[in-house]
Amino acid sequence: MRETNPILLRLWRNDSLESLHRGAWVMVDTSGSVIDGAGESDQLIFPRSATKSLQALPLVESGAFDHYGMDSKNLALALSSHSGESIHIEVATNGLHRIGLDESALRCGPQRRFGSASDAPATRITNTCSGKHVGFLAVSQSLGADPADYLDPAGEVQQLVAAAVAETTGVDPSQLGVATDGCSAPTFLMPLTGLATALARITNPAEFETARANACRRMTDAAAAHPELVAGSHERFCTDLIRVTEGRVFGKFGAEGIFSLGVVGSDVGFACKIDDGAERGFHAIVLHVLRRHDLISDAEVAALDCWGSPVLRNWDGLEVGRTEVVDTSSSSAL
Repeated sequence: MRETNPILLRLWRNDSLESLHRGAWVMVDTSGSVIDGAGESDQLIFPRSATKSLQALPLVESGAFDHYGMDSKNLALALSSHSGESIHIEVATNGLHRIGLDESALRCGPQRRFGSASDAPATRITNTCSGKHVGFLAVSQSLGADPADYLDPAGEVQQLVAAAVAETTGVDPSQLGVATDGCSAPTFLMPLTGLATALARITNPAEFETARANACRRMTDAAAAHPELVAGSHERFCTDLIRVTEGRVFGKFGAEGIFSLGVVGSDVGFACKIDDGAERGFHAIVLHVLRRHDLISDAEVAALDCWGSPVLRNWDGLEVGRTEVVDTSSSSAL
């Protein structure tokens, strides 16, 4: 986070400013060259769950995915920060069964389902990251490693993950900082441009060698086929963005105000960090940038109106304010 980052979004109640969000965003091509952006695009961030497609690469590339007969639902869930709905639990349980393990092997920590009551049970299988952890365990099992060590940063599984992250982001491995995520998996400190570059390459993998390019296509195809598994069936921005664009836009949020996306067939990737960590700060910004660069149609924007509408309404449907995306981008020609 940089103190020089600009205001990206203002929220007004009637004619009075009520809230604002500062931050940075960047759009790059598959070479990592900056196309557009606002704020400090080279700032270091923890992408958190926005890197799940990178973390899932070893699942496919190691052969574990095919060895255990997993399907596109298992792969979509490996990319997900899911809501803990029955559809998610079913696929996570299926994945564990295929690799000969059960919920007790998960090291992601217990978590309640999204939107559940405070007295609802918290379990490991309902953890929003359980699909990713099933993928890690599949790699561990295929390597013959101790499943208890699958989150060890120095272990075989996470070394494969770290290599995939470095190679897709273009960040020197010695420059990738490592910390512990909310689900206890390693998370990497990297420039915002690195995250955007990785998503550009994941969704446009032609320059990768064949095995990695095929793995990337299998992941984006799985997300397109099962958008509800990437997040959830109710009020989840990632799912709605993938569903409405029929998988052309692959988007993934991360905790603390992170959002990343790549656009299949357009050779671009995008990453955003809202300084105050508020998820609501990036919804309208993402749609604004996609529309600005003609990467989303008017009909698709309309279908996503609940996320990007400039009109704020209260619970009774009354118009009470507005949101304003502040255009401070570096590309004045658009």
